[in-house]
Amino acid sequence: MKKNYGIWITGASSGIGKAVAIEFTKIGYKVFASSRNSVDLERLNKELPEEQSVEIMPCNVASHSNVDNTFKKIISKSKLGCLINNAGITTFKLSEENSIREIEDIISTNLLGSIYTIKTVLPHFIENGGGTIINVLSVVARQVYTKSSAYSASKAGLLAYSNSLREEVRKHNIRIINILPGATETQMWPKKLREEFSSMMMTAQNVARTIVWAYLNEGNAVVEELVVKPITGDLK
Repeated sequence: MKKNYGIWITGASSGIGKAVAIEFTKIGYKVFASSRNSVDLERLNKELPEEQSVEIMPCNVASHSNVDNTFKKIISKSKLGCLINNAGITTFKLSEENSIREIEDIISTNLLGSIYTIKTVLPHFIENGGGTIINVLSVVARQVYTKSSAYSASKAGLLAYSNSLREEVRKHNIRIINILPGATETQMWPKKLREEFSSMMMTAQNVARTIVWAYLNEGNAVVEELVVKPITGDLK
């Protein structure tokens, strides 16, 4: 892959997104890191050697205008070779307990936000003759978990959208890669659950390295969908 082409990562202030940003900077890629949390984005750069710093691009993906403005800033600095949709939120509540506002926030961020970024980069990738879109989804897109109904809907919706999109953009040499991680120890999980189950979870770095590998896999073979789970299996 061309290292002079940038990589845009959403949800890069923590968890898997932050780990992916770090892994790509290690091997010399120019990374544009987005999140609603600009303070944590700045903290990411403080943790990296100066020569491995990322470009901070605060962005609320739930806002189409915010996404569009952020993209314009990015391409004013570099051509873009890869979009990694990682921004995501959830609650751990039964369906009857979720408020409409909570459901709207989850769908707006996880599903619509990812569609906004995809729609924004597509013309750029088509013009450049190719590109890669990596969606960090979840095993909930294919498996049933309680207390995850809105989150599951958002991830399953993006999986369906991406699978359809893939067939439409093959002719443009655009790769669509869906990563479905199982339980990963990130701040998305409540502290009590992390303390109880962390030994059975993957680390964000584990998943990040898998994502980098999928991107770097060159040739005419592409990883279209990849499920990544802890060796001990799903949390029960």
